[in-house]
Amino acid sequence: MLEKEISIVEEGRKSLNFIEQIVENDLKEGKNDGRIQTRFPPEPNGYLHIGHAKAICLDFGIAERYGGVCNLRFDDTNPVKEDVEYVDSIMEDIKWLGFHWENVYYASDYFGQLWNFAVQLIKEGKAYVDEQSAEEIAKQKGTPTIPGAHSPYRDRPVGESLELFEKMNSGEIPEGKMVLRAKIDMASSNMHFRDPIIYRVIHIPHHRTGTTWRAYPMYDFAHGQSDYFEGVTHSLCTLEFEVHRPLYDWFLDQLADSDYRPRQTEFNRLNMTYTMMSKRKLLQLVQEKLVSGWDDPRMPTLCGLRRRGYTPQSIRNFVDSIGYTKYDGTIDVSLLEFAVREDLNKRAVRVSGVIDPVKLILTNYPEGKVEELEAINNPEDESMGGRKVKFSRELWIERDDFMEEAPKKYFRLTPGNEVRLKNGYIVKCTGCRKDEEGNVTEVYAEYDPTTKSGLPDSNRKVKGTIHWVSIPHSLDAEVRLYDRLFMVEDPAGEKEKDFRELLNPGSLIVKKSCKVEEYLADAGPLDSFQFQRIGYFNVDYDSTSEKLVFNRTVALKDSWKKQNNVSG
Repeated sequence: MLEKEISIVEEGRKSLNFIEQIVENDLKEGKNDGRIQTRFPPEPNGYLHIGHAKAICLDFGIAERYGGVCNLRFDDTNPVKEDVEYVDSIMEDIKWLGFHWENVYYASDYFGQLWNFAVQLIKEGKAYVDEQSAEEIAKQKGTPTIPGAHSPYRDRPVGESLELFEKMNSGEIPEGKMVLRAKIDMASSNMHFRDPIIYRVIHIPHHRTGTTWRAYPMYDFAHGQSDYFEGVTHSLCTLEFEVHRPLYDWFLDQLADSDYRPRQTEFNRLNMTYTMMSKRKLLQLVQEKLVSGWDDPRMPTLCGLRRRGYTPQSIRNFVDSIGYTKYDGTIDVSLLEFAVREDLNKRAVRVSGVIDPVKLILTNYPEGKVEELEAINNPEDESMGGRKVKFSRELWIERDDFMEEAPKKYFRLTPGNEVRLKNGYIVKCTGCRKDEEGNVTEVYAEYDPTTKSGLPDSNRKVKGTIHWVSIPHSLDAEVRLYDRLFMVEDPAGEKEKDFRELLNPGSLIVKKSCKVEEYLADAGPLDSFQFQRIGYFNVDYDSTSEKLVFNRTVALKDSWKKQNNVSG
C-alpha cells in the first residue's frame, strides 16, 4: 500500500473517487517524476457559478491533497465576450472559497507560441487557410455516418497559406472571410477530426493585448497547448470535453518534443434543480434587470450565494457530498440548502428577529421596569458564550404567533393558553385589541414572575415557545425573503417555453417593518445569524447603521415541496 493511501485511511476519509485513483496510480508508476500539477482554466466571459465551484474544488483540492501545484489560467482567446471585470471577480471567488493558486497565467501569454505552432503545422502540410463561409464549412463536415467533403482550399500551396495567415493577423482580412483549419481526416468517425478550425479573425481589441493580434486561436487549439507549456500533469474537464480529447492529444503529438504529455480526464458537470447554469441566460437576466445584478442573492453565481449568506465551507461540503463520476445527473438543490443549514447551525449566533410584528403587552408587568435576561449565543458551541437581552412590559412578537380562535394543535398564543417567551417567562394570553377592519393591533397576556430561569417554577412545562423583541430596545430592519429563482425543477429542459416565463414571482418578498434585537446594531456585511424559529439570515451590503438590511439565506426547514405541491 502506498504511504499516501495509508494516510487517507488514517484520516478516516471515504474511498477515493475515480480521479483520485488515477492520480494515485500515476504516482505509484512514477509518471511525470512524481509531479502533480493541475489548473483551473475559466474563460473570463462571466461570473463563476456553483457549477464552477465543483471544478475549483477538484482542481485545487487534488493539488492540495497530493502536495502539487494548481495554477489559475484565464482562457482568454475570444475578446468579443471577455472583460477584466470578470477576471477580478473570478479571482475574488476563488479566494473566498479558500483556495490559493501558485501562478496566474493567461492563454494570451502564449499567443506567440501558439502562432508559431500554427505556422509549423502549415509548413508540415497539416494546416491550411480556408476562404469558405462558416455555413459552407459546416455543410461539408458531413454527419457521423457520412464522411465529409474536402474543402476546395485543402491542398492550396504551403506558401499561399502562410501568406494569407499573416494577412489574417495584419488586419487586412475582414472577420468571417478566412479561417485556418487543421488538415486531419474528413472521413473520421470523430467529427472533431474533420479539419477543425484552429484560428479565426476578430477585430475587437483584446483586454490584455489590445490590437496586437487579429487572428485568434480556437479553444480546442489553445487549451491543450497551454496545458503543455505550463507543465500540467492532470487536465481535468467536464464530460462534454470527452469527445474533444482525441483532438487534444493529436495537437500535443504534433507539438511535444519529449515523453511528457498532460493527461485529460473528464468528470460530470453540476446540474441542479430549480437552477439555470447557462452563462448566456444568466447574462440576460442581468441585462434585462430581471435580477438586481450578478450578485443578486437568487443567482447561482458564487458572488450571489456569498451575498445571500452561503459560507465557503458550506459550498465545499456540498461539493464533497455529491462527488465526481463519469455520468451526468441532476442534484437536488435541497442538498445545497442542507449544507448551508448544517454549517450555519454550528457557527451562527441565535438572535430574535420579528418579521411581521404585532405588539404584546404584559398587563401585570411593572411599567418602566427593564430586566436583562441571559441568552445563549449558540447551543451547539459553548465557546461562543452568551449575551444579555432586555425585557420589558411591551414586546414585539410574530403576528402568526397569535390566533383568537385557534385549531387544536396550535400551541402558541390564544386566549387562555400559556407559552414560554424564549429566555424569559411563561405568559398566559388574555385577549387582544382590533382596529375597525378587524386586524389585531395588540395582544394581551399576563406573565408568571416565578417562571424566570433559575426560579422555582422555571421548569414548568408548556407546549409552545415563541420569540420576541423588547419594543423600547428594538431596531428597525428590512428583511428580504429570498426563494428559488425558478418555479420548475428543470428550467433548462423546458424547451417549449421562454425561460423568463419560468421565473418564480415569489422569489423575493421584501418586509420593511421588521424588528430585531439591539445586539445586531453593530453587525457588518455578510455576518450570519439564526433568527430563532424562522431561518438563517445575513447582513446585506445595502445595510447601514440607520437601516439594517438582512437577507434570508435559507429557512430552518425545507418546506418548498409542501408549499408548492411538488411530489417526490
